[in-house]
Amino acid sequence: MISGNLFADQATLTTPRLRLEPLGPEHYDGAWAALQDAESKRLTGTHAEFTTEQIRAWLGGLSEQHDRADWAVIRLADALHPDEEHRKERYLGEVVLNDLDPDNASVGFRIMLAPAGVLGLGYGTEATRAVVAHAFDDLGLHRVALEVFAFNPRAQRAYEKAGFAVEGLQRDALKWDGAWVDAVSMGMLSGDPRP
Repeated sequence: MISGNLFADQATLTTPRLRLEPLGPEHYDGAWAALQDAESKRLTGTHAEFTTEQIRAWLGGLSEQHDRADWAVIRLADALHPDEEHRKERYLGEVVLNDLDPDNASVGFRIMLAPAGVLGLGYGTEATRAVVAHAFDDLGLHRVALEVFAFNPRAQRAYEKAGFAVEGLQRDALKWDGAWVDAVSMGMLSGDPRP
């Protein structure tokens, strides 16, 4: 049986190039910049506008939410750069497990990477694989599901590389710039092959 407080002790995850650490107030600058990026908002279907106070409050309250896990994606190369002047860590975005359904051992997944200089380099696939492995291997979840908008085939390919399978299509799920956009439903089970 999965606990409704599954994420009370949120782990920090590492990959060869990334550190995924619990998202919090210290990530405000990166989170705020990502929310101002028009392409990030389009790819995630975000119509909402946020104030600095809302973002600070949200980040400040995440540690108290034990039914979800939010990680900041930090590029390690920046943190380990030999030149101290370039050693500032780079916030690339966030990855989230949310909508926990403890009775069915399932959870939702989403990721947002700021497009400037990081898309197409495999960071999304790497972060996705780390979080999916954590969900199945460490937390004992059975299913991870997501939705990706049809105008974001790059993300769909990254999810497929991580082992997600297309499960369906939600027609006209988002209205963006006056046009309707479909959402592709994808999922992965704990027993599915993981590349």
